Amino acid sequence: MIRTTRAARIGASLAAAALVLTACGGGDEDPTASPTDEDSSSSSEAPAGDGVLTIGNLLPQTGDLAFLGPPEFAGVKLAVEEMNAAGGVLGEDVVNIDADSGDGTPDIAGSEVDKLFNQDVDAIIGAAASGVSVSVIDKITGAGVVHFSPANTAAGFDTYDDNGLYFRTAPSDALQGAVLGNLAVEDGFSNVAVMARQDFYGEGLAEQVQTTLQEKGANVAEFVLYSADAQNYTAEVNKIAAAKPDALVLVAFEETTKIIPQLIAKGIGPQDIQIYFVDGNLADYSDEKFDLTGVKGTLPVSGNPDPAFNDKLLGIDPKLKDFSYGPQSYDAAMIIGLAAIAAGSDNGEAIGSEIINVTREGTQCSTFEECAQLLEDGEDIDYEGASGPTDMNDTGSPASGTIGINEYTKNKYEQVDQVSGLVE
Repeated sequence: MIRTTRAARIGASLAAAALVLTACGGGDEDPTASPTDEDSSSSSEAPAGDGVLTIGNLLPQTGDLAFLGPPEFAGVKLAVEEMNAAGGVLGEDVVNIDADSGDGTPDIAGSEVDKLFNQDVDAIIGAAASGVSVSVIDKITGAGVVHFSPANTAAGFDTYDDNGLYFRTAPSDALQGAVLGNLAVEDGFSNVAVMARQDFYGEGLAEQVQTTLQEKGANVAEFVLYSADAQNYTAEVNKIAAAKPDALVLVAFEETTKIIPQLIAKGIGPQDIQIYFVDGNLADYSDEKFDLTGVKGTLPVSGNPDPAFNDKLLGIDPKLKDFSYGPQSYDAAMIIGLAAIAAGSDNGEAIGSEIINVTREGTQCSTFEECAQLLEDGEDIDYEGASGPTDMNDTGSPASGTIGINEYTKNKYEQVDQVSGLVE
């Protein structure tokens, strides 16, 4: 059960703070794009596509974040089904093609992007991992293709030179890190250690947690980064144990299953001190022998969750056990489709030029059919999605977000609270 009074109080506090991010650069013209009609006298005419909106899914089928793949694939497929049931985009059915992002070890994302390019995709939804996305962002946006992640949270994307073609529906870790740091302090801890993956995602989130802890008057007992490819974490765990923290923030992926037993062995496990997880390692650990009871974790969620939406995802994939980032994936596909209608073209650069516009400052609408009709009537729209308000700032990131606070009983977690704040 969500304790709304606490969520509202913290949300108001974060909104007042208004975490400010800087804007990224604009777009360059794609030399491979199809030429516009030579007979047209308008220099502002949208670049022409091939007439069929093709969306590629670069999402985790394998690797440490494979548990996030099923709800993300289901979210995109649900959106595509609904768009096509309502008449498609620009008079044609939307085509959807799957590819595996992996998790960066081994690096398969680049070759998978090439496979999607060979099938003439106009937009790519993914990856889940920020580190994977940053490894292919230049390849994707440099080709004039929209790169749209439903789950990237690394703050570094907000200042990345992306040709104006990178977008996301998950809020920046500037918000998640602030919420997590606030949570530890409000829970009564004042000597907090931070242990994180040394990569694009881990470092950025850990640094935001550290900053917030210090701003709130807490001591950062130890700040340790570890190699994502490490075989063991003995040295890092020893440093944490020597600092004698009263709480630990663990920014990790699947290697959590190796780190927790080492923490337990050193007397700083879940039954000894308060441990906090993040979206990268907030998962079901029912197959593990350790006990995570009392561990808390944060995860971007829908501000106004609709239980019926999860039922729709189950209609796409009856085997779903986790719904993380399913709404954000659905919204990413919907926004791409609506932006194509607004642009009058399925060309990637044309779509990219309209994505921010269809998420804000127009007539509010929430279904594809409703939004598409408004666009065809010449109206500006403000798409309200399954993940909540999708209004983007000028960087292509959500201007606000909601972070769910979860707690484990044994090795399964449940959302117990949520915090909303601005990121603009």
